Amino acid sequence: MSNWLWNGNDVTEDVIPEISVGFVYKIEHIPTGKYYIGKKSLESVRNVKIGVRELARIKEQRKLDGIRGSLPKKKKVRKSSDWEKYYSSNEWIKEQITEGKSDEFKRSVLQFCYSKKSLSYYEVYWMFKYDVLSDENCLNGNISGKFYRKDLDN
Repeated sequence: MSNWLWNGNDVTEDVIPEISVGFVYKIEHIPTGKYYIGKKSLESVRNVKIGVRELARIKEQRKLDGIRGSLPKKKKVRKSSDWEKYYSSNEWIKEQITEGKSDEFKRSVLQFCYSKKSLSYYEVYWMFKYDVLSDENCLNGNISGKFYRKDLDN
């Protein structure tokens, strides 16, 4: 498995800017020159229903602290993503990885981002910069589900 590269160096937990929420990447199939541009979050945040025991504990603590009002029903749970092992959401790339061809790919971080909105913005920015819909070597079929390669044909 090839490591993620950023400015020519391996990406590790130590290299990632502390306040970063994700990164925009380019994954390239070395033998063919085909590439894909995407984004990857470093962690996921989900709302999870609070269990009966934990709810009872919260209720007791709030009573001791003199806090009134309704109890929370959900809590936010953060979970680290699989970014180290991640290759792409692209089906062709996933097939190649399943066939054991991960060594044929170069994974590069184009930019670290510091909010979810900037992550989405810079993914689109890099797609337009690389002109992904016009480039035959690009595996991206659309940009944000709004602009499609087939729509460019006049």
